[in-house]
Amino acid sequence: MTAEAETLEFQSEARQLLQLMIHSVYSNKDTFLRELVSNASDALDKLRLEAFRDKELDVDTSDLHIELTPDPVARTLTVRDNGIGMSRDDVVNLIGTIAKSGTAEFLAKLKESKESQTGELIGQFGVGFYSSFMVADKVTLVTRRAGTTEGVRWESAGEGTYTIEPFEDAPQGTSVTLHLKPEDTEDRLYDYADKAKLTEIVKRYSDFITWPVRLGEDTLNSMKALWARSDATEEEYSEFYKHISHDWQAPLETFRLQAEGTFEYQALLFLPAKAPFDLFMRERKRGVQLYVKRVFIMDDCEALMPEYLRFVKGVVDAQDLSLNVSREILQQDRQIERIRRRLVKKVLQTVKALPSEKYETFWGEFGKAVKEGLLDDVENREAILEICSFDSTHAAEGQTRLADYVERMKEGQEEIYYLTGESRTAVENSPHLEAFQAKGYEVLILTDPIDEMWVDAVPEFSGRKFQSIAKGQVDLEDEKDPEQEKEFEGLLGWLKSTLDEQVKEVRLSSRLTTSPACIVGDTYDLTPTLEKMYRSMGQPMPQIKRILELNPKHEFVLALRDAQAAEKPDLAEVAELLYGMALLAEGGDLADPSRFTKLMATRLSKTL
Repeated sequence: MTAEAETLEFQSEARQLLQLMIHSVYSNKDTFLRELVSNASDALDKLRLEAFRDKELDVDTSDLHIELTPDPVARTLTVRDNGIGMSRDDVVNLIGTIAKSGTAEFLAKLKESKESQTGELIGQFGVGFYSSFMVADKVTLVTRRAGTTEGVRWESAGEGTYTIEPFEDAPQGTSVTLHLKPEDTEDRLYDYADKAKLTEIVKRYSDFITWPVRLGEDTLNSMKALWARSDATEEEYSEFYKHISHDWQAPLETFRLQAEGTFEYQALLFLPAKAPFDLFMRERKRGVQLYVKRVFIMDDCEALMPEYLRFVKGVVDAQDLSLNVSREILQQDRQIERIRRRLVKKVLQTVKALPSEKYETFWGEFGKAVKEGLLDDVENREAILEICSFDSTHAAEGQTRLADYVERMKEGQEEIYYLTGESRTAVENSPHLEAFQAKGYEVLILTDPIDEMWVDAVPEFSGRKFQSIAKGQVDLEDEKDPEQEKEFEGLLGWLKSTLDEQVKEVRLSSRLTTSPACIVGDTYDLTPTLEKMYRSMGQPMPQIKRILELNPKHEFVLALRDAQAAEKPDLAEVAELLYGMALLAEGGDLADPSRFTKLMATRLSKTL
């Protein structure tokens, strides 16, 4: 170690992750090489792009490659590339710490997971470099960033610290030297200094890498662009998906597109089997990789995939775009917009055609994200609705698609009924459902926060309007009873006056069978959940008064009608209790819970 060498501590979460890797129970340790080759391939992609964009960058790109150098005597394996390389700050930020967010979530999930899932989580959280410690007692990294003169040497035995120092003779790019653990076939720890073993791993996991992976005089990979091949196998597609997504699981579905004529492009896309940990994080990545004439242009090309399909992975290779293209230019490019529209339609068609088991897996992982498209993508709204599934009163378990709901609609039913709420249990216990269930009408149960928003923005599906059973007038009776309206006229007026600060109207209900009262919104009012959501985001909201509906056949309501007609005392407190019970029945919050409980206790004591 030189005088300029520093010994630094890993970030605490990175230290935990290192220990996990060192003592990993993941059986397929071969995949460490896939991760290192993948990182090297990314570095080569970045250098070629940087050299194209910066003509003053003094680099040689004539022989970009990845080189494997095993030493059976010294028990080392070196993976070297002549790509973009790293500066000292890059090394500290990318390796000494875990710059990617989500490490805490990773470790928390790890504690919950089964041991067999360890590898899947490692890939999901993008920490592939650390997999080196599955097979090495010590790792030495030497790197120099393209266009700079000073290299960096990094080394760690994975015990919580690492050393970092300047390295004068570092070639451009990065070399990672693994000081290998002893072979232990019982623990599936093989001899990774053996040429035959390295050849087998590269051909299995990295055959499609677009740069040559060399071992001595031999090039181990075919370097054929997988999206341009018609003879690729499912295993090859699976390994390519793992390479671009850093997922350790096979994709749920793979599909290709090819456009010829005035504008040519090829696409190879994948639906993951499991949602990434950052699916709903602000700093999440989205989009597929963009190539032009098989030259890598950018990762996560947002212009090619909308936000609600951010989980789709893959590659688009366009023939007619300029290589010198930026994210800003792509946002305005007509050809990119045409590709995007076709990709979106293909994704939605693919999901719609998935077999039942695959579809249920997909919807369970990505349904909440897909429903965001009902707000953002008006052009494809009907197609999105066709692949949506919802809980429903039709069945206690499982979900239903809207086409199946429409097919089951009762004769004469014009609208698709739904009710939003915090949980299925809360919705199923809502008084709003009573008459609908009694009369055999199916109601969709919508419990995702996004449901509160899209139902107000989406008018219909297949010509059938969406109707909340907790909003507006619902008439499930064959005909009105004018005598009944007259009998309750006095009670309705008195309750409106007594509860004027809480309600905008009091009326008789046809949606109740067993509860005395319920609270409903006006047709265009915000729901209480949505109102609460806006308030939590700091948006000022005026008080929204709602409507109190009474069950004219309930004995409590009948008794209250008679008591009010006889002008009995203390009925204002009864009105307050009636309103409070209706609010609680729908899962609402009382303005003054202590007052409500005191009133309830007082009233109950008088009955004993």
